[in-house]
Amino acid sequence: MDEYWGKLTAGGGKEVECGWLKDKSGLSWQIVPTILSKLMGDTDPEKAKRVMQAMLKMKKIDIEGLKRAYAQQ
Repeated sequence: MDEYWGKLTAGGGKEVECGWLKDKSGLSWQIVPTILSKLMGDTDPEKAKRVMQAMLKMKKIDIEGLKRAYAQQ
């Protein structure tokens, strides 16, 4: 994920939010870690809600931050 993010934001790319960015040509991309669907798809709606709320505050998605939100009691 970091590799793609770095390459796409290099040379004038712009970070947006929730894993979205625009490359130097203005093309939009969303870089999403595979673990996001697991965390968001949990049967406990409170865990999924915490993960969503954490993600909404991020530009580049921080996997460890998502895991902390998921585990929070």
